[in-house]
Amino acid sequence: MARALPILRSQTPPAEGSVELVRDYEHFDRVVRDGILKATISLDISTADFKAMLIPEQNTRRARSIVQVLIDLANKGVEVRLLHAGVPSGPALEQLAKAPLPPNLKIRRCPRLHAKSIIIDSRRMYLGSANLTGAGLGAKSEGRRNIELGIWTTASTLIDAVSETFNALWEGRECKTCKRHDICPVPLEEPKLTRRR
Repeated sequence: MARALPILRSQTPPAEGSVELVRDYEHFDRVVRDGILKATISLDISTADFKAMLIPEQNTRRARSIVQVLIDLANKGVEVRLLHAGVPSGPALEQLAKAPLPPNLKIRRCPRLHAKSIIIDSRRMYLGSANLTGAGLGAKSEGRRNIELGIWTTASTLIDAVSETFNALWEGRECKTCKRHDICPVPLEEPKLTRRR
């Protein structure tokens, strides 16, 4: 007779605040336009994949790279922390290497990270399947973007719980018990940027 597995329950209390489902193309408006672009205090991003996603500017034919958006936000005083798993795409690294990064734009890497979350000003959050890429967050055209699901929330208890997990990773508290040091020779490294002359 098969033994029933215990049901694991989160220690997080029920969330108070709005929670809404974000699907596919909705990611771009909700997460990028209503979220990232409107950050005024802080922006904590965790993503497995980090590419130089292009963000079309409204009412123009121009687009800015997410790298430039993060630099611009940091230059306006927003504290930006980006935690990712893989090596950023070549174009992202190239853009990061063009000029010195603002001191309040920090980028770290944890190869075990697979969670995707974006916390804006500690008051709004995206939690879901989309990476910080054009295909993930919907900047690509119809039929080319990934099929994604996530939630957009203002529920403070949920935001606080995800923020605690992010901070534990960011501060290296998870490194002590990590058994993947073989793929992470320099824990929480900053990206290796080579300046072009």
